[in-house]
Amino acid sequence: MTRAVRMMNEQKRLEKELQQAQKLEAVATLAGGIAHDFNNLLQAIQASSELLLLKTHEGEPSFRILNQIIGAVDRGGGLIRQLLTYSRKIKSDKRPIDLNDQAHQAHQLLQRTIPKMIEIDLRLEEDLKLVDADPVQIEQVLMNLAVNARDAMPDGGRLVIMTANRRRPEKHSGTQSTSPSQDWVLLSVSDTGHGMDKDTLEQIFEPFFSTKAPGKGTGLGLSMVHGIVKNHDGRITCRSTPGKGTSFRIYLPEVKPGMEKKPVEEKKEYQVGNETILLVDDEEAVRQTGKERLERAGYTVLTASGGEMALGVYRQKTLKIHLVLLDLIMPGMGGISCLYELLQTDPGVKVVIISGYSPDEETMEVIEACTNGYLRKPYTGEQLLNTVRKALDGV
Repeated sequence: MTRAVRMMNEQKRLEKELQQAQKLEAVATLAGGIAHDFNNLLQAIQASSELLLLKTHEGEPSFRILNQIIGAVDRGGGLIRQLLTYSRKIKSDKRPIDLNDQAHQAHQLLQRTIPKMIEIDLRLEEDLKLVDADPVQIEQVLMNLAVNARDAMPDGGRLVIMTANRRRPEKHSGTQSTSPSQDWVLLSVSDTGHGMDKDTLEQIFEPFFSTKAPGKGTGLGLSMVHGIVKNHDGRITCRSTPGKGTSFRIYLPEVKPGMEKKPVEEKKEYQVGNETILLVDDEEAVRQTGKERLERAGYTVLTASGGEMALGVYRQKTLKIHLVLLDLIMPGMGGISCLYELLQTDPGVKVVIISGYSPDEETMEVIEACTNGYLRKPYTGEQLLNTVRKALDGV
């Protein structure tokens, strides 16, 4: 191969990478732009449905319908989370985990959902190294890959989930790792399905690309897997042969020495109180449903439609305000600016930030340092009450 040909091939490769980066940026912009407004809409539907459900008896026809609405809201929120995960605009809750545990949990779920003519084979290495990962997102990865494998084997076949310790990933096309670690843990999901040709293989991680018929999928499953792996400083490769099956290999950096498994915290429920709360949100439906939900739990609730109004209410001191629930994105004075003003007015103010948009790293650092909690829309009434109680009690 001549030098000119090598340079031409390298140029084509760089142009392809640039196009892919531009696609990623476009999806990131799309996700960020719609997340806030869409999650506000979902929040209003969620809260209104829950309030009606509290007033409905289980035997009534509307009880089932309201639960269906709440379920649809949860799926809508999940779709937004997929977009944000893909664009790396959602924060991972990473902790040292054992991928063998994740594989066993996925196996239990798959046994109830995968057709019986598909055999599930676990090949898990003993003494597997830990990885620093978000267990919920790893479960999403496994389930998405398993569902794709199921769809590729309509007449039955074998699904293999494998784990292994590896010194370094294989040299193959895939996500490039930014981790300096040379020790990796492999998570592999393979099937004996119909496989993919070269053209399809080159597009599988692109957003909204799908070989499924309309109504059978969003085309976000593999792109979400790609985004999660990138967010974990890992890499993913895919090999597939038409008629012989497909194999996805995910490499995650081994957890740093000295880190131990975090104990699972026992969930506690805090439901009622008698304090005064200031709820700040520019969406009237969110304010009204939140106010009613909190008042049903015994709280006194004041509301404000924006940052400027919130400051006026807080500074009046006609009532002692024990906690401020502050929306992050609002017209005029935004949540962070309002937070700074509140802290200047009262350094001891307790604030919980609420948002339908995942904050960037810098904003999240401010929230963690200066507030008493963070709640992402759409949230349930139980999540709201628990967050409020924890913030008030300093838990």
